[in-house]
Amino acid sequence: MASKNQSTDPWAEPAPTGRAAKREAKREAKAAKEKKDRWYKQIAQVYKLVVKEQPLIWLWLLLIFLGVVGAAVLFGTFVWRNHAIYMAVLALPIGALGAAFFLMRRAETTAYARVENRPGATASALGTIRRGWTIPEEPIAMDPRTMEMVFRAVGRPGIVLIGEGNPNKLRGMMKKEHQRLARVAPGVAITELVVGRGQGQVPLPKLVRKMRRLRPRLNKAALAEVNRRLQSIGGMKLPVPKGIDPMRARPDRKALRGR
Repeated sequence: MASKNQSTDPWAEPAPTGRAAKREAKREAKAAKEKKDRWYKQIAQVYKLVVKEQPLIWLWLLLIFLGVVGAAVLFGTFVWRNHAIYMAVLALPIGALGAAFFLMRRAETTAYARVENRPGATASALGTIRRGWTIPEEPIAMDPRTMEMVFRAVGRPGIVLIGEGNPNKLRGMMKKEHQRLARVAPGVAITELVVGRGQGQVPLPKLVRKMRRLRPRLNKAALAEVNRRLQSIGGMKLPVPKGIDPMRARPDRKALRGR
């Protein structure tokens, strides 16, 4: 009687056994290891990205590392006497960590500089917020001709409207969205922010920090209720061209036949 674990398909390839099975397992383990990037590989990729925009970044990293180690050696020589070597060894990982932290901050600045002043840059910045906020991927209002956009974020501080584009043109769009949201969620604080470098605006690299520093106003139950109400109104509705009734529109049959 055939075993239950054996395949009943006569065309199925036999499973590798013995040395072949061991080689297959090693190959799969090596492939899985290669897919998973190590931390030092990630740092190398970040460094390659930053050095293209800032060629002297290596000098700053070296100064930070040597500065931390040098300060530790001086402390071990003059303050905690006869412990200079011990302090130097202790400062090596601290100096490396400080240099890595500086590299990550410069990489963040470089990434923002690449996308700033481009349509949709605000969405890229808002995408870095991981928890505590509900942010739709698409803008809730947009002018397709001039590319002014209004994004919405909901968190413990309430509702935040983030405008991108010309402030003069955004004023009317944000006012309209403010009134609409006030009807859906009455009593909830609505904060308006405009991304830019002008007076009263928030620079793109500081947008996330600005939102995280807003004072919390809602508890978890109220936040869930606000999210539920906002989901009921849906997202942005694109305007229908004038003179066209979408309920009576008919497809072009010639275009469908390729003529």
